[in-house]
Amino acid sequence: MQAWTLDGSGSTLSVEEVPDPRVRSGGVALRMLAVQVPAYTRVLVEGGRGGIATPTVLGIGGIGIVEEVADDVTTVRPGETALCTGFLRSGRVAEPEEVLLGWTGIGGRGATTATTDRMRRVWRTGTFAERTVMPGSAVLALPGAETYGDPTKLAFLPWLSVAAGAVERSGMTAGDRVVVLGASGQMGGAAVLLALARGAAKVVAVGRDAGSLDRLQALDGRVGAVRSVGTRDADAAAIAAAAGGDADVVIDALGPTPTPDLTMAGFDSVRTDGTMVLLGGVRQALPIPYDQLMRRRITLRGSWMCSEETAYRVWRQVEAGIIDLGALEVTTVGIEDPAAALAQAEQIRGLSVLVLTP
Repeated sequence: MQAWTLDGSGSTLSVEEVPDPRVRSGGVALRMLAVQVPAYTRVLVEGGRGGIATPTVLGIGGIGIVEEVADDVTTVRPGETALCTGFLRSGRVAEPEEVLLGWTGIGGRGATTATTDRMRRVWRTGTFAERTVMPGSAVLALPGAETYGDPTKLAFLPWLSVAAGAVERSGMTAGDRVVVLGASGQMGGAAVLLALARGAAKVVAVGRDAGSLDRLQALDGRVGAVRSVGTRDADAAAIAAAAGGDADVVIDALGPTPTPDLTMAGFDSVRTDGTMVLLGGVRQALPIPYDQLMRRRITLRGSWMCSEETAYRVWRQVEAGIIDLGALEVTTVGIEDPAAALAQAEQIRGLSVLVLTP
């Protein structure tokens, strides 16, 4: 079979003919149908997003058909359409350790341990491939997905699910005013869709790419767009004006930023007894003022990945049309030219997505 392989951090991502992965204990073999190629994939390949066990077949997430399951796997069955999350937990309740397979990312304190190293060494077959083998716990059956009209759009389910984890942790309820920072990115765009689906009265989409913000604003009359100018006070004022006051919920889905100003503008926008959830990839230290956090009784939460139950709820909402994937603009690429695909992915923003159809 063909797969995108990475020999080491900073090396070239290449397409190679590799043996079909074999099912091992606890594993599930899938034939991949559609996998989203994130905009930052080239940065990851060049070593700019953290360590990864190499050599490896790269790729996280995606939709596939279950071809074979190990005897000890009972969560999915051959022939089912399934979501591959790539999210693997160690199973220890007292000391949970979590990794993303075929990708970068370690949960908890983000520290590499002997356990996380072993988890990544054992499973090196990512989803940028014609076939993959994943642990059964990282594969979720999607009943009814075999009749969904466009499986390429289902490649966005992992992003929607992770965004849904953040929205759920925010405690958002119907009628809330929600601010999404980084809304012109793909995770931020997913958060906007989730907030609308959960009945937000107002969603303020904050970002830097004007085209992406215009597309979000055109989705629904409840969406108001704010283009960040990069200064805390000005952005906070613009957010408040668009929201019509303080926000009940702020979801921060920003990527790496040169300063923490936009995140702190979001903090300034939260109402008393409101909630802010950090979902994105900001690498800055945040100057959270103790007295403001305390006196305004703000709940500040982190959100990384999501539960199987959350991902399943997202699928049911998509299936029912509550979340409309018609908002997505999908461009598909084949497996033959990874370099061209990564260059193309870098140019795509928001609810425009690049999908590999191996």
